[in-house]
Amino acid sequence: MQKIVIAITGASGAIYAKQILTKLQRIQPKELEVAVVMTENSKTVWKTELGDTSYQEIPFTQYSNFDFSAAFASGSGNFGTMIIIPCSMGTLGRIAHGISNDLISRAADVILKERRKLICVARETPYNLVHIRNMETITLAGGIICPATPSFYSKPQTADEIVATVVDRVLDLAGIAIDTYRWGTQKK
Repeated sequence: MQKIVIAITGASGAIYAKQILTKLQRIQPKELEVAVVMTENSKTVWKTELGDTSYQEIPFTQYSNFDFSAAFASGSGNFGTMIIIPCSMGTLGRIAHGISNDLISRAADVILKERRKLICVARETPYNLVHIRNMETITLAGGIICPATPSFYSKPQTADEIVATVVDRVLDLAGIAIDTYRWGTQKK
């Protein structure tokens, strides 16, 4: 069974978090264990951007961002992948500099120290030099920076289809089998 942490920060882009959680729901529960942690700011952004509080209905185990007893706060919890979606520049900076002051930054630190898969879906524009250097630091430590930059090869027609170009790429990076557009194939 693959164990994965989904962390949601207060960066703009709640639609990315909502869509990845929806897609993960469709995967057989025997194949995947999902844990979710959200910042308080992420809940405010979710309400602002999506106009609802559907994050309260997430069907996965949710943890407070200050619950250091969560299994994924330790390497012995054996979570193999962490996806931070969207990932704020503040969270990215704390991870890059080893500041584990909340569950998200602690779990990311654990994932990196255990040489497991950390995927940060950076959501900011433009980047300043501090952002770029923090992304470099995380990359050098073994993390993956996957900016929330959509692609248009599949000719997406709706906002959800545009978001899916990022979310599906993230799921691919996480090693989760999904049915999605592939370069060189015809759109379904």
